[in-house]
Amino acid sequence: MVTMTHMESMVRYDNGNEDEYMMQEDEWDRDMLLDPAWAQQQRKVLLCWCLLLLSCRPTLSAHDFFTSIGQMTDLLFTEKDLVTSLKDYIKAEESKLERVKKWADKLEALTAVAIQDPEGFLGHPVNAFKLMKRLNTEWSDLESLVLSDTTDGFISNLTIQRQYFPTDDDQTGAAKGLLRLQDTYKLDANNIATGNLPGVKHKTLMTAEDCYELGKIAYTDVDYYHTELWMAQALKQLDEEEESTVDKVTVLDYLSYAIYQQGELERALEYTKRLLELDPQHPVKDNMKHDNLQLEEQQRNEAEDDANEQKEPEKKETPEKPEKKPKEKKEKKAFSLIPERKKYEMLCRGEGIQMTPRRESRLFCRYYDNNRNPFYVLGPVKQQDEWDRPYIVRFLDIISDKEIEKVKQLAKPRLRRAMVSGRQNGSPAVTDSRIAKSAWISNMEDPAIKAINQRIEDLTGLEMDTAEELQVANYGVGGQYEPHFDFGRKDEQNVNWRGNGNRIATWLFYMSDVSAGGATVFPDVGASVRPLKGTAVFWYNLFPSGEGDYSTRHAACPVLVGNKWVSNKWIHERGQEWRRPCGLNETDS
Repeated sequence: MVTMTHMESMVRYDNGNEDEYMMQEDEWDRDMLLDPAWAQQQRKVLLCWCLLLLSCRPTLSAHDFFTSIGQMTDLLFTEKDLVTSLKDYIKAEESKLERVKKWADKLEALTAVAIQDPEGFLGHPVNAFKLMKRLNTEWSDLESLVLSDTTDGFISNLTIQRQYFPTDDDQTGAAKGLLRLQDTYKLDANNIATGNLPGVKHKTLMTAEDCYELGKIAYTDVDYYHTELWMAQALKQLDEEEESTVDKVTVLDYLSYAIYQQGELERALEYTKRLLELDPQHPVKDNMKHDNLQLEEQQRNEAEDDANEQKEPEKKETPEKPEKKPKEKKEKKAFSLIPERKKYEMLCRGEGIQMTPRRESRLFCRYYDNNRNPFYVLGPVKQQDEWDRPYIVRFLDIISDKEIEKVKQLAKPRLRRAMVSGRQNGSPAVTDSRIAKSAWISNMEDPAIKAINQRIEDLTGLEMDTAEELQVANYGVGGQYEPHFDFGRKDEQNVNWRGNGNRIATWLFYMSDVSAGGATVFPDVGASVRPLKGTAVFWYNLFPSGEGDYSTRHAACPVLVGNKWVSNKWIHERGQEWRRPCGLNETDS
């Protein structure tokens, strides 16, 4: 490669140093001899590097990335690999351009001298020969260099990695997760776009294009409410002079239509007029006359309704004495009448919790050894009451960080989209009611799993041989599990789970803290249990009689900020005959 010494040693051509100039030019040509195999060799090196790098990365599931934050972290490493490959491509391009630049600089210096006295310059036979050589051979070599493709390594890596990329369904699922969080936690679009969320460590801004894409996904889903919210946010950011590939006309088109579909004709027309000010020839102008007639008719109907109301004789109302009812009973009745979905969202926000101070005073903390179990007599565990009806207890410091990492290590490679049992045939099915990925770990896979299962048996006093394997779950963007029962009901099929009976109890480990959201809530009773790493909660799904306790209907709230890992053990009836004797009445505790 030519060094700066060569460049500095070049001298301008004149009649006195012509031989010295040509000698130095020959040395330059030897250094700058264009190797046609150079680019191909670079491609091979890059491709080998990419294949070696790919062989070291873990295998990923190619579907439903949005349902598991833990598995989405692998995508960051995939992107990092691609950035590294892209940087190598840039270096190769820069190297090629540097060679072309030096060739151009050399010829620029040569031609600047030659054109001052073309005939005198070419009168030297060597100069004439070298001109023929350059135009016949070296310019062709230069053409090959310029046309050589240094992208092969990067493109090959990108093509290989693309099979692990999220799909359109992943992008749509993540967008719907954001909309779900917005509704559940009553978040303003501007707060989400500016990253002002509770508990965030890495504040991220949404561009106008991001907001537009979110609104467009809502529009495709015929969700005009969210279409309006996010198109309005995109317009706000564009009005603030944010640079974007999205133009105001497109945003206004979506926004006015979404508002129109919600029946607000006057507001829709305002945005349509603004659109036409920016683009007078936009096709929407053809609808203006029809929209104005609709608005006039709507205003006429509203005026008639107001006039009719004024004509009706005023009814004399006799004031009624308000009934005095105990405040607690009134609130309890009001909460019970709220639709389940609304109760679920209220509890997720920390509202509507139905634990009075009097009831709360009956909850206690204690050191627990499960009736002097030999393993815990000298080292009892910390236990606290979380709720009274149904009775929910939490065990503190019950699983170590080391055990948590082992469980996650075993589960992560096999995480798959979480399924729920279908009501008709009992077979598992994917549903939007559960946004998470899960994996099952058997007792024999690792000593740590065996120790964990034994700990559950010692502290609950229940038989683990008939229990299900440890299920590990990781929630995704807006990850949730809508209200459900853990036990099988009589109106379902396949509720006996291979002859081991119904699910008598649930043990749930929290394997991570969650910055915001992600609580376990019981809508029927107004209970909320927050995630706390290293703890576990336990409750019975069935009464001692074997009848289901419908107050245990529960849900996992959407994760607003953070990464939620849980693992649970579903314990079955068989084997518990002498450990939890049957009660005489259906609802005896």
